[in-house]
Amino acid sequence: MHELTTTRHNDLVDPVLHIWGWEIPVYLFIGGLVAGIMIISGYFALKGQYKKNVFSSFYLPHISLILLSLGMFSLFLDLEHKLYVWRLYTTFEIASPMSWGAWILILVYPALWLNTLIRIPDRFKNVIPIFDRLSNRINQHPFLIKSIGTLNMLLGTLLGMYTGVLLSSIGARPLWNSAMLWMLFLVSGLSSAAAFVHLITSDRYERQLLAKADNAFLTLELFVIGGFISGLLTSTAVHIEAAHLILTGPFAASFWVFVITAGIIIPLVIQLLAVNNKVKHTPVAPIMVISGGLILRFVIVYAGQFSHYGHQALSK
Repeated sequence: MHELTTTRHNDLVDPVLHIWGWEIPVYLFIGGLVAGIMIISGYFALKGQYKKNVFSSFYLPHISLILLSLGMFSLFLDLEHKLYVWRLYTTFEIASPMSWGAWILILVYPALWLNTLIRIPDRFKNVIPIFDRLSNRINQHPFLIKSIGTLNMLLGTLLGMYTGVLLSSIGARPLWNSAMLWMLFLVSGLSSAAAFVHLITSDRYERQLLAKADNAFLTLELFVIGGFISGLLTSTAVHIEAAHLILTGPFAASFWVFVITAGIIIPLVIQLLAVNNKVKHTPVAPIMVISGGLILRFVIVYAGQFSHYGHQALSK
């Protein structure tokens, strides 16, 4: 049974209950990563980092466009009715998370493109003259730069929230049916994005700043995961059963070892030592954070599909 079927609802393709493969977790992870990068790069734009020869202002928005396209391609591979994707953009259905996501993604692209124009790297100058002229015009008006930074932060937040809302709106899957899921995916996306910049930037200030920010995000993520699990354990019997899929069931090893221990606790300890100059900054911690964020999506998506009300009915 494939993951997407076509339903006649104002000519919209909506997600219903399906078996999802690797494409959806990858799409959710990349979406969260791009959302986090948009928030971070938007913040840097507001703080004037574009005036310095630093990585975030040179290449981060460009990388975001590439990553988002890869995420969209992953989603496209998962669609059963690929030739009808355009129908998502013939209407806007306020009650459909898929409709919200489609239009948010459409807005994200121009926001990222505008961010690339704030600071064009020297090697890309004079390649497309109109881009150079637009960049010069933007830099003549500081309020435009602040507006672009704010827009990226706003749309990044909406994109990060959407990756969780898409799942939580499917009430027939008890593990996903949590008001905490959007917050978990947003914080996890921010953490992965901070780790990504920490991993690839050559600027000492950015590395130190993003390591500190990631420590805050990882700590917050632990609390959000605790709230997510507590909400399930204090709900109905079927939600409790769903929680045990990741706590003690078939997905417990991946959750505790790769998400909690290797993806949050160990890199948090390493980065706390690094920002306090006890150890040097290395790629180890950010790679662990990014890997943990990806595995989190796989655990939540796969375990969520395994959880359903039919299990509870069969046990009676």
